[in-house]
Amino acid sequence: MQHTPEHERLADADAGNAPWHLWGPYVSDRQWGTVREDYSADGNAWGYIPFEHAALRAYRWGEDGLAAICDQSQRLCLGLALWNGVDPILKERLYGLANEQGNHGEDVKELYYHLDATPTGSYLKFLYKYPQAKYPYRDLLETNQKRSRLEPEYELIDTGAFADDRYWDVQVEYAKASPRDVLMRITVHNRGPEQATLHVLPHLWFRNTWSWELEAIPPVIKAENDTTAAAVHHEWDDYRCHFDGSPALLFCDNDTNARTLFNSPCSAHPKDAIQSCVVRNNPAAVNPERTGTKMAGHYTLEVPAKSSATIRVRLRCFSEDKIADAFAEFDAIFATRQGEADAFFAPVQAHIPSEDGKRVHRQAIAGLVWTKQYFEYDVWRWIHGDASQPKPPDARKQGRNHDWEHLKNADVVSMPDKWEYPWYAAWDLAFHMVPFAEFDPEFAKSQLLLFLKDRYMHPNGQLPAYEWNFNDTNPPVHGIACWRVYNASARIQGYQDREFLERCFHKLMLNFTWWVNRKDANGRNVFQGGFLGLDNIGVFDRSRPLPTGGFINQADATGWMAMYSLNLMRIALELSLENCVYEDMAIKFFEHFLAIADAMTKMAGKNIGLWDDEDKFYYDELVLPDGDIVPLKVRSLVGLIPLFAVEVLEPELLAKVPQFANRMRYILEHRPDWASLVSRWFEPGRGERRLLSLLRGHRMKCLLKRLLDPEEFLSDYGIRSLSKYHDKHPYQFRVGNDVLTVDYQPAESTIPAFGGNSNWRGPIWLPMNFLIIQSLRRFHHYYGNDFRIEFPVGSGQTITILEAADEISRRVSRLFLRDADGRRAYNGECDTHQNDPNFRDHLQFYEYFDGDTGRGLGAAHQCGWTALVAMLL
Repeated sequence: MQHTPEHERLADADAGNAPWHLWGPYVSDRQWGTVREDYSADGNAWGYIPFEHAALRAYRWGEDGLAAICDQSQRLCLGLALWNGVDPILKERLYGLANEQGNHGEDVKELYYHLDATPTGSYLKFLYKYPQAKYPYRDLLETNQKRSRLEPEYELIDTGAFADDRYWDVQVEYAKASPRDVLMRITVHNRGPEQATLHVLPHLWFRNTWSWELEAIPPVIKAENDTTAAAVHHEWDDYRCHFDGSPALLFCDNDTNARTLFNSPCSAHPKDAIQSCVVRNNPAAVNPERTGTKMAGHYTLEVPAKSSATIRVRLRCFSEDKIADAFAEFDAIFATRQGEADAFFAPVQAHIPSEDGKRVHRQAIAGLVWTKQYFEYDVWRWIHGDASQPKPPDARKQGRNHDWEHLKNADVVSMPDKWEYPWYAAWDLAFHMVPFAEFDPEFAKSQLLLFLKDRYMHPNGQLPAYEWNFNDTNPPVHGIACWRVYNASARIQGYQDREFLERCFHKLMLNFTWWVNRKDANGRNVFQGGFLGLDNIGVFDRSRPLPTGGFINQADATGWMAMYSLNLMRIALELSLENCVYEDMAIKFFEHFLAIADAMTKMAGKNIGLWDDEDKFYYDELVLPDGDIVPLKVRSLVGLIPLFAVEVLEPELLAKVPQFANRMRYILEHRPDWASLVSRWFEPGRGERRLLSLLRGHRMKCLLKRLLDPEEFLSDYGIRSLSKYHDKHPYQFRVGNDVLTVDYQPAESTIPAFGGNSNWRGPIWLPMNFLIIQSLRRFHHYYGNDFRIEFPVGSGQTITILEAADEISRRVSRLFLRDADGRRAYNGECDTHQNDPNFRDHLQFYEYFDGDTGRGLGAAHQCGWTALVAMLL
């Protein structure tokens, strides 16, 4: 274990000795346009609270802000607002297009970066780029609406907003002097050629929790003097916020401006009063009594060309506010926390050879920390309404998520992207926890357990997918995440947390049973599952009734379940080392794995299986109402996922679980049909290891031949999600008079589906590449250096499976690392991003990447699963 000051803070927090996680970057980047804020009759979440209403309406379930932090229950928030003197609104939150406005769906239209973060939030660093000219809101909206799906998105950088360097780099940093003493430093850099004016407004506000309850007592923020405000809460700690210098303190209420929106009575100083005061020069808009539930310190800065200015703010609990001068040690505390952050990451990055690699790694980790978010959503209250508000429409009782009334979220959760995906996704989160476990294993464990709690997991065993439809089925990756986090925490913390593993196992068994009972239509161990997150990858929308009738036997769902069986078998074996009762469960999952392997080869006694022996690939199969089976011959990740079902059993482990070993031997001796399905079961591997896999040697070689072929899945930047074979050979399927086509699309999708911006028809996705790399390493662990494969296919050169895995890892890392010319592939042809010294080393972690060029696509801050690059570096 390491013993830096940050490691000690983590240990204190984990032991309950000091609440270092109390404050963090838990404020969403977007609360408007979310399902939980939607109280419309038609379920149009984007339309119920559009961006234009965000400054006017108090949210019900959470807050959004710019570079903002809050406490773990989001009672009190501290963030930033800006005004360049010409915009029509304060810059209080990030702007972006709603789903129906963008030519590829929803899209944030800002430039911001997560530059640094420690796991406790003891040091945080955020960069926002703000144009000095009028922000091009209308241009971004109208130009994108004119563009077709075949054209690229029109981004802020394309508008000329940063021409001649006429913009501000606004750097926001936080440092903690103690768990309840937070320092905020805002440094604005005028990158332009002339002196410019910037209004900077550090904001402090209470989340509105009082409007929804009868006779609730609101908290209050009130001025104590010209530079200090007190935030007083009747059920929580009281805080004092100090502003350095001589700002104007402006106060209002975090309440809806019902007068403007609905022509109804409301607070005399509603949520947008500070905006009215500053932008519309209306000082009467704010409360002259200098009290309310929202306030800001208004600084007007005149900054010379190529120069900077700094603002300092300190928020601390009354009990901590004992030093007369709040800013006496301010800079020294920041310097200490920055040094401690460097010390924390030094051992974590010890095996990363290049400085650029360390930069990519650190910003990937920073993105993971910055995309933590307080997420509250009580489905029962959302459906039935609040006592002090009008009742929601009756249709809600049979509408979206109506069968998840048990679900009550009020937690800090790891999000995929706090603007484009400011809601959790079950399988995204499982991937997030893999890199999290390397630097904050307790958080990783707590997040995985959170989704297994009874207020998250459905009573029937299903895990909630995401707020747009909790019933959607995500791939069952929770098991492998729990196993990886368990092992990582043992390595880092120095002990094996079997209590964590046991608690996971009990609930995962319920989830596994849900899969077996709900997603195996014929009870034959071949699974359906639905779209399973792989949007647009197949002929049909697999989550909807098929136009042909019938159902689809899915190679990916069945492969995932084979993997899940092996995950739970391995966890049960680990628990058996201290409690032999778990050997029975290990046997159960071993047998289930064999049954799935059998079903994938021959189903219902017919000589038809998910494996196509002619094409040497796994395909989905359409089962028609009359019983006919039609293979859907699309070469995609669907057919590669069976690679993930691989486990190597060490002889030392088998010696410690005799009941399991004896039963396993009996089954394989008396069921030769099953034994023949398990790769090389009776042949010893290196060191007498035994291999469990869906792929026998021949099938594995066939699949690897597709995987490692540049004309199929292998790209210069990783593994494509669809074979390039379909570029010249589109797959077509006729339904009546319609012909449905699947063709290779290396970049954005050309068809509107799954929200408009989703595309698995060619791009490179980090989570799938990560699992492919890990699976290949497991195969090598068994086969060793004597097993060689051609790489790349067609080259005539052979390498080991491990060398192939390492090369794929290097190719994926190449998306982010600067090449010999100093260019990062994900930046594409944008000269500013590639070469400008104020841009080129600030990284963005895109949702997916062009399968041919590596250009970043989709959400630009998918810091969750794209942060898996930290594991590959």
